[in-house]
Amino acid sequence: MSSELLHAIEQVSREKNIDQEVIISAVEDAIVAASKKMFKSSENFRARFNRTSGDLEVWTIKEVVDEVTHSKREITKDEAKLFYDNPEVGDQIEIMADTSKLGRIAAHAAKQVILQKVRDAEKENTFSEFANRVGEVITGVVRRFERGNVILDLGNNTEAIMYKEEQSRAERYSVNDRVRVVIIGADKSSKEPQVKVSRADARLLMKLFEMEVPEIYDGTVVLKNAAREAGDRSKIAVYSTDPDVDPIGACVGMGGARVKSIIRELKGERLDIVRYSDDVIQFAINALSPARINRVFMSETQPKTLEVIVDEDQLSLAIGKKGQNVRLASKLLGWAVEIKTEEQKRQEAQAQMERMAELAAQGIDEPVVAVPAVPEVESEPVEVEPVPMAPAAHEEEVVTAEMLEQAPEASEEAPGGVPLDYLEGLDPEYKRLLEVYGIYYIEDLLYTPREVLDEIPELREHMNLIVGLAQDYAGQFEE
Repeated sequence: MSSELLHAIEQVSREKNIDQEVIISAVEDAIVAASKKMFKSSENFRARFNRTSGDLEVWTIKEVVDEVTHSKREITKDEAKLFYDNPEVGDQIEIMADTSKLGRIAAHAAKQVILQKVRDAEKENTFSEFANRVGEVITGVVRRFERGNVILDLGNNTEAIMYKEEQSRAERYSVNDRVRVVIIGADKSSKEPQVKVSRADARLLMKLFEMEVPEIYDGTVVLKNAAREAGDRSKIAVYSTDPDVDPIGACVGMGGARVKSIIRELKGERLDIVRYSDDVIQFAINALSPARINRVFMSETQPKTLEVIVDEDQLSLAIGKKGQNVRLASKLLGWAVEIKTEEQKRQEAQAQMERMAELAAQGIDEPVVAVPAVPEVESEPVEVEPVPMAPAAHEEEVVTAEMLEQAPEASEEAPGGVPLDYLEGLDPEYKRLLEVYGIYYIEDLLYTPREVLDEIPELREHMNLIVGLAQDYAGQFEE
C-alpha cells in the first residue's frame, strides 16, 4: 500500500506539474480530516508521511497536565509515563492512532481534501506562469463557448477566457479554430479559467507590428501609443530614432506588404499610422488626419483639453463616422479634443465680447482668465491606451509618408492665432486692457464687430488706432 501511495504521488506530481511536497502535505491534511470524521473526536490529530517507506501515520497530540479538564486533549503525568520516559507538565506528547478502521466515508473526505489541494496548487502554478506574461501574444485553440465568452486551450491543460467585450466584432469563431490573442491578465481566485486574453486590446496591435517590422524589433522605430476600436479602425503612433529611417514607411513596408499582413490578421481592420511628436499640438494635427487642421490650441477653461479649428468642409472628416476619428485621436493623445469650425469660433468670440461689454456697461469687472503656457507633453505608451493614414490599400483615407509631410504646421502665425505682440506700435497698456476683455489675437480685432470693440470704455478713444494697426498688419500679407 505504501509503495502504491508513493507511486501515485509521483504520477500526480508529473502530470499536474506540482511539487511532490505540496501533494504530500495535501495527503497529510486529508488523513487528519478523515480521522476527525471517523472518530468524531475533538482531539488534535497530526499526520506524518514517511518519504522513504511511504508509510502514513496518524498521531493524537495531548498536553501533559497535573489535572485533566479535557480528556481528549490532555493527559496526566502518570499516564504520559506509559508512552514517554520522564515527561514533564506542559510537554506535548504524541500517541499513535489506529487508522485501520478508517472506512469509505473517511476515505471520501480524504479524497476531497486532496483534490482541493491539488486544484489550488494548479491555480497557483497557472497564476505564477501567466501573471508575468501580460502583454505577450500567444496562440490558443477554441474549445467551447460560455454565455458569449470564448474558452481557449493554451496547452498544458491550461484554459483561457476571452470575454465578449474583448472580441473583435469583425470576427466569428468556431470550435478548433486557432486564434492569436494577447494576454491581458491572470486571476487565481476566479472559478472561470484564470488566464484572460483579448483580440480587441491595443497591445495586440502593437505586438503584431513588433513581430512584423524588424526596425521595431531592433529599436530604430518606436511604437509610442495605440488606440483601437476592434474590428473597425485603429490608430498607432510611431517615431524613428534614426533620422534616415522613415517610421511610417518602415511600418507600411514595400508595397504595403507588412501592414497588409497585420490587416489580414485583424480581419480587414483599417489602420492609421501616425507620426508621433513631443509637441502635443503637432501630434494632434497628425492624429486627426486625413482632416486638414487650421490651428490647435489648449482650452482656457478645461484642463487637458484641445480645441481644434477646421474649415466647414473638413468638420465631418475630422469628427469621422459616428465620432470615430476624433475619439481615436483623443485616446492616442491622452487629451480631450473638441472640434470647431472657424464660424463657430468667431461666434463664441463675439458672444464673449458682447457679454464682457455688457458687464463693463454695468460697471462689473469679469474675472480675467489667464491663458496657460503651452507645455511640451509626452504621450504615455499603451502598456498599453491609443495619423498618417493606413497603408496604400485603404481608399482615400490612406495617407502616405509624403502626404503626411504636407500636413499643416502648428504655428503661432496660423490664421486666427497671431498674438498682439506682433502689432508694432501697440502701447503695452493697451495690450493689457485688450487681454482683460478677452482679446488675445490680432484676428480678434479684425473679426469682432466695431460696435462691440467700442464698448471697452478705457480704449474707446484709442480704438481707431488699435484697429488700424491690426489692419496694417493684415495688409502686409494681402500684398
